[in-house]
Amino acid sequence: MIASKTQAAKPKVGFYGFTGCAGDLLAILHCEDELLDIFNAVDVRSFLMASSEVHDDEELDVAFVEGSITTDHQLESLADIRKRSKVLVALGSCACFGGPQTARLGYGDWKERFKKVYGNTKHTVAKPFESRPLDEHVKVDYYIPGCPIDRYQFFFALTRLAQGMSVELTTFPVCAECKWNENECLLLKAQLCLGPVTAGGCDSRCPSHNLPCIGCWGPAAEANVASEIDLLKERNFSAEEIVSKLRLFGGAAMVRRFADLLGIKAEVPARRPRPKKVREPVVAGKAKKKSPSKRPAAKSRAKKR
Repeated sequence: MIASKTQAAKPKVGFYGFTGCAGDLLAILHCEDELLDIFNAVDVRSFLMASSEVHDDEELDVAFVEGSITTDHQLESLADIRKRSKVLVALGSCACFGGPQTARLGYGDWKERFKKVYGNTKHTVAKPFESRPLDEHVKVDYYIPGCPIDRYQFFFALTRLAQGMSVELTTFPVCAECKWNENECLLLKAQLCLGPVTAGGCDSRCPSHNLPCIGCWGPAAEANVASEIDLLKERNFSAEEIVSKLRLFGGAAMVRRFADLLGIKAEVPARRPRPKKVREPVVAGKAKKKSPSKRPAAKSRAKKR
């Protein structure tokens, strides 16, 4: 696992949860054999599920954030976490892509659906709005997808971040893992399986149990999207069926990526996610140096004589 460090060298880490089932944070707590190693490797400053002792006014080296953003209070908290953290990691599919609660993002019927559940109740504690993933509100440095996350991907990411190194997770699709596990291809059985366009890392859990992939790991970086869409259409699946499947866990993010191939119009996100860049490793305990101001010198207002 992770080699222990001295207390002074331990990176400060926080775990936070917003709208979701809390399954990703629970997946970490359920790592009984490795839990002590995790807490010995980093200085956990906030993890409400593990301890009532929190330090939410401190600077953090790494913040792991689960869940999508659904209220103004959550948005304020997320902005504060982002401000205090050198690195922010989206933890789980809800944080990365929006999850099932964003399955109808862009249809414009959020108020109608919300009213069906809550009626005319006035909400005074927090102002709700349609749920969106983290990167439509703040900058996200790394993504650990899954519903819930895979413990070994989390261990890998935490180990790298604790050492001040960058994180690169699986880029190949679920289909590769199906091949390794010698699963029979469900697409050849005319089932709507999203394995070819979904990121691997789950060890093809669903197809290994003869269940088609539902895309909960989000879009794969190495995916032949056009071939997948053509294959599904050849199997007589309509664009509506394909979109519904893509939206189930990928939210609008999946549909935006495949919109042109499906012949549909995708809505513009509330805040366009910043393009991913290769980050320099962050060394635990060392603050970033602020670059000198580049503001232009003030023009002289003295009148010419």
